[in-house]
Amino acid sequence: METAQAAANEEEKSSAGDKYETTRAMMQIERDKAAGQLEEGLKLKRVAGSIIPQINNSQIGLGSLVMTNTVHFYIGISAGKVEIGNQSFLTVSAQAPIALTLLKLKQGDSFMFNKLKLSISEIA
Repeated sequence: METAQAAANEEEKSSAGDKYETTRAMMQIERDKAAGQLEEGLKLKRVAGSIIPQINNSQIGLGSLVMTNTVHFYIGISAGKVEIGNQSFLTVSAQAPIALTLLKLKQGDSFMFNKLKLSISEIA
């Protein structure tokens, strides 16, 4: 981000007319994009840092690992599919539609996900 800003500040006008302004604008766009990515990363870091392992495993919440007959979910930050050992987990944010569905359920309940009927076998 700093590199993009420094490059934009150092660009000098040339005889090519609008080349200076175009280059400067493109560098500003790159800087803004990097700033957005940094902010999103910091937001995910704050959420991940606020997760406290649950003592009560009967209720699904932030930090819960929800095991089903087919798919395993981790409710925390949205990081996609994660492989641990020989098991796969879908990591989802607490605001994701599937997480909002899971938050209302308990062990033994069933629900639909991607046209599959899943049963919650364990909450950790």
